[in-house]
Amino acid sequence: MKTFKIGDTVAVLDDDLSGIVTKVKNSVVTIETPDGFELDFEPKELVVTKPMKIDLRAAEAIIREKEQPKRKQATTKKAKERYQPTMEVDLHIHHLTENSNRMSNHDMLTLQLDTARGQLEFAIRKRIQKMVFIHGVGEGVLKTELEYLFSRYDAVKFYDADFQKYGVGATEVYIYQNANNS
Repeated sequence: MKTFKIGDTVAVLDDDLSGIVTKVKNSVVTIETPDGFELDFEPKELVVTKPMKIDLRAAEAIIREKEQPKRKQATTKKAKERYQPTMEVDLHIHHLTENSNRMSNHDMLTLQLDTARGQLEFAIRKRIQKMVFIHGVGEGVLKTELEYLFSRYDAVKFYDADFQKYGVGATEVYIYQNANNS
């Protein structure tokens, strides 16, 4: 039979408990857990553990090592995200003007086309490779005019934008960065 004395550090064999022996009476050993609870066990349920001695210098070195800032890893984009257009231009009339009530259909179309031309030329100057023009579905007049506009540029290729993201009301434009590649 194991003998325990008051002050021994013990662990419970079949449980995740430990504590210090506070009483030994007949075949009952009372321990106090770190939470302050007193629990009774039979000697066969306990095992004496030795208190760990910690080398403070080694512990401080480990803490310093853990506290050193780690190099940030470059955020990697998924392949699908890499090929997403970098610029979106929404040509819906309510995004282009505060009040379109007094504008004729021709005036609205002219404003939309002027905006599209200006944004396309901006993208060419700034070497932006992909962009999406959101034109909506409607009767297709704006889409047809945009296709005519884009076809006048040699370094531009255009096609329907990603259906899952934009539906059928958007056109993606790819701008060749070297004009002789087109």
